[in-house]
Amino acid sequence: MQNKQIKIGKNIVLANDKPFVVIAGPCVIESEKRVLNLASNLKKITSELKIPFIFKTSYDKANRSSCYSYRGPGVEEGLKILMKVKKELSLTVITDVHTENQAPKAAQAVDFLQVPAFLSRQTDLIKACALTGKPINIKKGQFLAPEDMFSVVEKAEKFGSKNLSLTERGASFGYHNLVVDFRSLEIMKQLRYPVIFDATHSVQIPGAHRSRSGGNREFVLPLSKAAAAIGIAALFLEVHENPYKALCDGSNSVDLKYFKQILKYIKIIDNVIK
Repeated sequence: MQNKQIKIGKNIVLANDKPFVVIAGPCVIESEKRVLNLASNLKKITSELKIPFIFKTSYDKANRSSCYSYRGPGVEEGLKILMKVKKELSLTVITDVHTENQAPKAAQAVDFLQVPAFLSRQTDLIKACALTGKPINIKKGQFLAPEDMFSVVEKAEKFGSKNLSLTERGASFGYHNLVVDFRSLEIMKQLRYPVIFDATHSVQIPGAHRSRSGGNREFVLPLSKAAAAIGIAALFLEVHENPYKALCDGSNSVDLKYFKQILKYIKIIDNVIK
């Protein structure tokens, strides 16, 4: 059976047997100026390496560990900023959607909707995203086996969506730890939809600091290499200019100064595999 291709925006194509795409950006919008600056830097690097690029950030992080944690600017302001990134920098954009009523609003602003891992079994959310007609990336919940995504895909297809991608982001292993079972990539590929590897959330340590998550960013590159060696449609990386001062997911985010080198390694492996 042939691999399925999905088109994102004007010129991005995702498929398991096509050259990989990079999805990258900060965990959450910290300010308009910082987002535009980072998006511009990421575009420059990916253009130099000739790697298709989708910019990712969130207007709201509804699943933070603490009620006191920074969540983002919110739906209205956040989507205005994402529209500015898309228009001024001519970038393809993806963002998280947390509730059914956010889906149509986000669909008007961005090219690609993302169902967060914690919400991957929420039928009404998947339905709302599907009804927008926009492509959907569904992140496999850390509490799910890869085979469980077959039913998740069935839901999306039932509500009319055939432009889907699936993302591996690690699985819960006891308390405060995630591990990556790389068999998951091959199992989800059986659905023929593009499969993405989220390298930065895979090295997260949920709740490690009680009120916030920790992470081991030193493992981002080796895990990315392993995923690329299996073959992926896209690599997902959260990137920040100064991860130590990031307002969300700093411990597992990639420092911007290492972003280009990581992509160089992955491109070499991807070229060999594909």
